[in-house]
Amino acid sequence: MTPPNDRTDPTDPTDRTDRTDRDAGTDSTGQTVHRNEPPALPPLHGLRVLDLATLFAGPLAAMMLGDFGADVIKIEHPRKPDPSRGHGPAKDGIGLWWKVLGRNKRTMTLDLSTPGGRDTLLRMAAEADVIVENFRPGTLERWGLGWEELSTVNPRLVLARVTGFGQFGPYSHRPGFGTLAEAMSGFAAITGEPDGPPTLPPFGLADSIAALATAYAVMTALTARTTTGHGQVVDMAIVEPMLSVIGPHPLWYDQLGYVQPRTGNRSRNNAPRNTYRTSDDAWVAVSTSAQSIAERVLRLVGRPELIDEPWFADGAGRAAHADVLDEAVGTWIARHTRDEAMAAFEKAEAAIAPVYDVRDVLADPQFRALDTVTEVPDPELGPIRMQNVLFRLSETPGAIRWAGRPHGADTADVLAELGLSPAEIGALRGEGAV
Repeated sequence: MTPPNDRTDPTDPTDRTDRTDRDAGTDSTGQTVHRNEPPALPPLHGLRVLDLATLFAGPLAAMMLGDFGADVIKIEHPRKPDPSRGHGPAKDGIGLWWKVLGRNKRTMTLDLSTPGGRDTLLRMAAEADVIVENFRPGTLERWGLGWEELSTVNPRLVLARVTGFGQFGPYSHRPGFGTLAEAMSGFAAITGEPDGPPTLPPFGLADSIAALATAYAVMTALTARTTTGHGQVVDMAIVEPMLSVIGPHPLWYDQLGYVQPRTGNRSRNNAPRNTYRTSDDAWVAVSTSAQSIAERVLRLVGRPELIDEPWFADGAGRAAHADVLDEAVGTWIARHTRDEAMAAFEKAEAAIAPVYDVRDVLADPQFRALDTVTEVPDPELGPIRMQNVLFRLSETPGAIRWAGRPHGADTADVLAELGLSPAEIGALRGEGAV
């Protein structure tokens, strides 16, 4: 768990270890044979990230960077651990969500509001590449840790600031959570049944999307650093990525005055598109975004005459007759088990998927083949299973090196690496800074 000693800049092509194999030859078939080639380093090896954020977008973005080799140091308050440690179910008093969110991070404690905590963070910032924080705007500045101070000690630093509504504007000082972003982005208004209330997702959708956007923004800023020579501030408002993923709704309203209503599982752009119950009380989802798929589905369910209807020729026409199409598809599926429906649709080359719960996900052979949910050894809980890294790289893959560690487990090691003596560390403890 010790971070790399070399502090190369992984975003600078001139600041890399030359791993070219100079001792290559060919075998009897003419194929190149590499001899004594060292294993490739993970793509973010040498990148140091200080994670000051809590619940959930900022820490998740830092986790994504850690998955691909960044040395992520999770900094928590000495007496107020990250709330995600107690969020959701626990086993033997150990929060399970934290095991995922805190993976590939070293953990230390630091009270940034104390003089010792401030000075220590500035020393750490001088050697860091990225800081991720989600305090309300003005909090870091109040502690003497704003962009002016941080960029002074490290002009190459990237500061990612993740808040509900951004660093300025009339809502900037409001507390911001993913639920509010899901409501204010327009997502909840279009989600749910037509005669039902706006519907919120039962998981952190907005936070997860903002985390992906934050990781992307950080890498963009680091890439810019290779040409400008200096870092910058990332201002991430959780509501904005959520607004981006709902699609062209602002443009539709701007040009047509169109406001999309709630349509349940149906689409305004094509049909049949819904979930359907099978004879063995399971559910399947059917999509017919392509005209050819829609025609295959109707032939399969024994209603080929509908294909000849003038309205069947495009997605909008089919969507306007969704009642007819849902009845045709739903009636056929209701007479078959899930396995029978899946087999028939696959044979017909029509698009169908089972509606899974987590038990199905863990048992599915495709997910097993991809190792989508992987097993991680953990000293507290033993072998545990969690989602693997987001994507596979053929040359420099990411990895889960360890699950979330106990509160402050690496404080002494991190401070010692920073050059603090035992006496200085003891003084910080006496002040309550760590």
